[in-house]
Amino acid sequence: MGREFLSLFDHWAESYDDTVSGHDEQYEEVFRRYPAILKEIVERSGQYVLEFGSGTGNLTAALLREDKKVFGVEPSDAMKKAALQKGIPNVFHDGDFLSFPAPPFEPDTIVSSYAFHHLTDEEKKQAIHIYSNILHSGGKIVFADTMFQNQAAHQAEIDKAKAAGFNQLAEDLGTEYYPSIDVLKQIFEEEGFSTSFYQMNDFVWIVEAKKRE
Repeated sequence: MGREFLSLFDHWAESYDDTVSGHDEQYEEVFRRYPAILKEIVERSGQYVLEFGSGTGNLTAALLREDKKVFGVEPSDAMKKAALQKGIPNVFHDGDFLSFPAPPFEPDTIVSSYAFHHLTDEEKKQAIHIYSNILHSGGKIVFADTMFQNQAAHQAEIDKAKAAGFNQLAEDLGTEYYPSIDVLKQIFEEEGFSTSFYQMNDFVWIVEAKKRE
């Protein structure tokens, strides 16, 4: 359920914000338009937000600036510490996509950025089933993450990364659980959501899934 990557999160906490700022050449395209990606999530969110994978709090802070109520879920103590050191209010709670404390409000939106790929497809199904039971009709899930149109497109990006000498990126693309859009769309629809997908750069898409009546 993503916790197998916990040591990675802890190690990455100190340099994460440098990475998302484009200072790591291998991941420059992955995080291109990062501020715009966060802005899109915020603009598509309602007032009461359950956030998974808060990390160093960049999306959290953007949501709070718009006076939204946020309940953040983050498994990494190092990531939470980095967020608090930036002066972000402590709205963070220990948990993950599948196991988390109940927020003190009824969420109208569930959000995440650059994190859902840490779940296998089966775990993604479990998570979306949980969220379907949390959200009322009209409630939304808004996730930004690396995803691909299909497996062929995924493999093409791995090959492209290898050809460029981006071995760490190629390894990440080959070992983590980046979803295919067609598979993700099916999972959401089976759980009662209608979906829209918006491409933000060569890697990252935003999926907006609305709970049907």
